[in-house]
Amino acid sequence: MGEHTRFEELVADAKKNIREISPEDAAAKLKRGEAVIVDVREKDEWDEEHVAGATHLSRGTIELEVEEKFPDLNTTIICHCGGGSRSALAAESLQKMGYKNVRSLAGGFQAWKAAGLPTSKLL
Repeated sequence: MGEHTRFEELVADAKKNIREISPEDAAAKLKRGEAVIVDVREKDEWDEEHVAGATHLSRGTIELEVEEKFPDLNTTIICHCGGGSRSALAAESLQKMGYKNVRSLAGGFQAWKAAGLPTSKLL
């Protein structure tokens, strides 16, 4: 546990600056076309299984690619990762870039799957 202490502190600090959204609320917004869901996990994680309808922009490249995919700073972007840590960091970063409606999926993909929400797999 000690080896991840600085990372955990960084995530805790980011979570003070962002808003989280429940999987159920995120799914409802996605279904109504009110938000996009961005998976910030690595490509192999995405390939294995992901939120149905999500866009993949990995944590390592999201800042480089987000403006091309979502140029409107008012777009509601819901970031998610496996458990909610990387997505909190990504959400904070997008806010710093000027995006006004960014959320992090509380509990990440694990919580999404636990709620029985739709997922997709690449063949």
